Amino acid sequence: MGEKTFYVTTPIYYVNAKPHLGHAYTTLVVDTLKKFKRQRGVDAFFLTGTDEHGINIERAAEAKGLSVRRHVDQVVDEFKAAFERLGVEYDRWIRTIDPHHEESVQKLWRVLDERGHIYKGSYEGWFCGYCNEFKDVDERQPATDDGPTCPIHERPLDRIAEESYFFKLSAFQQPLLDLYESRPEFVQPDVRRNEVISFVSGGLEDISISRVSVKWGIPVPDDPNHTIYVWFDALTNYISALGWGNHRYQDFDKYWPALHMVGKDILRFHAVYWPAFLMGAGIELPRTVFVHGMLLRGGQKMGKTLGNAIQLDVLHRHFTNDQIRYYLLREVAFGQDGEVTYQGLIDRSNSDLADGLGNLASRTLTMIRNYFSGVPPRPVSDQNADAADVTLQIAESKRRFDGEFDALNFSRALEAAWAGIARVDKFISDKQPWKLARDPSARPELESVLATAYEALRHLVLLVAPALPVTSREIWSQMGLDGDPLRLDPNEATWGEALEGSSTVDRISPAFPKLDKEKIMAEIENETATPVVEGAKQQESAAEQAISVAPESAAPPTAQVITIDDFVKVELRAATVLEAERVPKADKLLRLVVDLGEAQPRQILAGIAQHYAPEDVVGRKIIVVSNLAPRKLRGLESNGMLLAASVGEDGRPVLATFTEDVPNGARLK
Repeated sequence: MGEKTFYVTTPIYYVNAKPHLGHAYTTLVVDTLKKFKRQRGVDAFFLTGTDEHGINIERAAEAKGLSVRRHVDQVVDEFKAAFERLGVEYDRWIRTIDPHHEESVQKLWRVLDERGHIYKGSYEGWFCGYCNEFKDVDERQPATDDGPTCPIHERPLDRIAEESYFFKLSAFQQPLLDLYESRPEFVQPDVRRNEVISFVSGGLEDISISRVSVKWGIPVPDDPNHTIYVWFDALTNYISALGWGNHRYQDFDKYWPALHMVGKDILRFHAVYWPAFLMGAGIELPRTVFVHGMLLRGGQKMGKTLGNAIQLDVLHRHFTNDQIRYYLLREVAFGQDGEVTYQGLIDRSNSDLADGLGNLASRTLTMIRNYFSGVPPRPVSDQNADAADVTLQIAESKRRFDGEFDALNFSRALEAAWAGIARVDKFISDKQPWKLARDPSARPELESVLATAYEALRHLVLLVAPALPVTSREIWSQMGLDGDPLRLDPNEATWGEALEGSSTVDRISPAFPKLDKEKIMAEIENETATPVVEGAKQQESAAEQAISVAPESAAPPTAQVITIDDFVKVELRAATVLEAERVPKADKLLRLVVDLGEAQPRQILAGIAQHYAPEDVVGRKIIVVSNLAPRKLRGLESNGMLLAASVGEDGRPVLATFTEDVPNGARLK
């Protein structure tokens, strides 16, 4: 691997509401990556924390009838408790109200001011308190009765006009473009890098970095009437936590630069504003800003503001930490959006964990206990071809696992590990040791089979330990092995070394008991059901009465009926959106480039621009009518049509998608 230190960060989380699965996703990924690096001997440092300033924090505290400080303290405690319960082991927690952080923020401000990158002016625009960002006209949905709304949070925007300090972002347009060109790894995956390049190439304007109307924050040095813009404040956490600009810590030279893990909704802040601030101050840039996709429910981003988040307390009542961690790593390709459901979590737990690793451990250890009094056998002869093939498969699984994990392809890494599990399972099934045990003359072969299975299991447990930290330790203990699998480098484990020791298999218990899907889903639906208030019950009753007395002639008209021959003419296929951009002078159109599993991607025009920003659909799995005749719109050819539901009186489009992995080009029937 070559590296001695490794610094990885989550975004710091906004404390206007309780933590949910969206927060847990990034945090569990980073925690797993840190465990992976440390297991391989790298001094890895994991930073997370909370963003506690801004107007939205003030509003949340006011709504609860609390002082702002008491509100943020309560929510921070909830975040820490939630992460501890999930088994997250961070190295440092940063709060933007920490005195040493304030010292660093004001130091960064002074450095940029002294270098001529800050000036005072005035600003007027539409501001989203949830994004902590001003919104341009072409980024907003149509106005509601309360004014224009944020396209991400679907909440009304605030009109703000006030004196402000500005950062000369426009001066960094070419340096940023040079950065993206010379260091392609700076923003990943490539689709996000291209998105940032497109944004910066369109021209950068200077940005407002102070507020007069917001008091809960860090004051501007020498001008306390102004409060430093919350994103300038928040981004500085990555260096303040290591001691840059303050005297609390001395870790900056040791660990910086960082790998930043962020969601695509905050890409611009991390890939444009943050490197520009650092360039302006003469500070080394991060190694990479890696942008993961969104967890979706019903095709929408999961989040506290939209009210569609999966709550952690529900998960904890029905699933273990390892089941939750594995599902998030395996189910969603990191860097893409992914639909997550309780049903999917149950299915993955049963198929991959209970029937996969859990079954392999149980059957292997049970046979060693039954046939060899719990002492793992030593093979009395050289490996036969089948056993040698198992050894080669495990080595290949280890090689692929490390390569994919280092590339942040966590789902593929786990696929590689489970290929090893499948190979060992097949080896056991083919050799049928339960039959060999009944034939005294087959004792040497029985020893060879179970010695091979035991050794393969040992290597696999070491391999998956960062993704299954609790269960890997449990299986390791059941195998009678010493040490902590999270502290043993799989690449330093040699084949057969455990068979030379004195391990004894004694206590065996299922690592992953099978989950009763029907029972668990019934309990979850009962726990998460929205209570019906009395007024709603009365309305429901009145509606039922109206239906019961309605004459038959009042039945709604039926849709036009088509034959099966008509239907089969339509080809519906799965696709992934590779690129998206607005069509000039067309308020409703997005130009999409989609992968349909064909030799070349297709271009499709979709009238969804008033409801989906380009960055919201890139990486999304969609359904396309693939055999529609090409047509031209605004001088551009559209080769297909995506499917979306029409919701509400205004016909708001909601993109149709899938809850399971579906390859591009797969036909819907």
